[in-house]
Amino acid sequence: MNVDVTQRNQLVKHLEGGLAYASIDSFLDGIPFEKIGVRPSGLPYSFYEIFFHIAFAQKDILEYSISGDYNTRNWPDDYWPGRPAPANEEDWEDLKAEYFEDRRLFKEYILDSNNDLNKPVQNSNEHSLLREIILVVEHTAYHTGQLLIIERLLSVYDN
Repeated sequence: MNVDVTQRNQLVKHLEGGLAYASIDSFLDGIPFEKIGVRPSGLPYSFYEIFFHIAFAQKDILEYSISGDYNTRNWPDDYWPGRPAPANEEDWEDLKAEYFEDRRLFKEYILDSNNDLNKPVQNSNEHSLLREIILVVEHTAYHTGQLLIIERLLSVYDN
């Protein structure tokens, strides 16, 4: 296997999580729907709010990296939901499905050797694909820790 393919595969593994931090896949479905909108005492956000933020940021960075129709979002308003819980379980399931679909698209884009990791992305003259991948990995890792803390505070996660 050549160095480029190895590097791309390593980036995908980091995007999926589970190496230096827990993968979202490993605990996302462990929290009951009734608890995803609860803000634990002392915290300004719920499980849903953090996961929405992770999903929105990933989508935004993906679109920034590959879309010819990218529109800059308003920070911070667009990156956080307007309420602590989704309207219903269907909206929650849709958000999760969208997150994993966007991650799948990002993985495919990373693994495509026609996409140079070191060249600027579609909507930037200075930000490389590698920089955007690392940004998603770091951002997801940071907030994954918050999700696990919320699950622990809600007595859902005990590892």
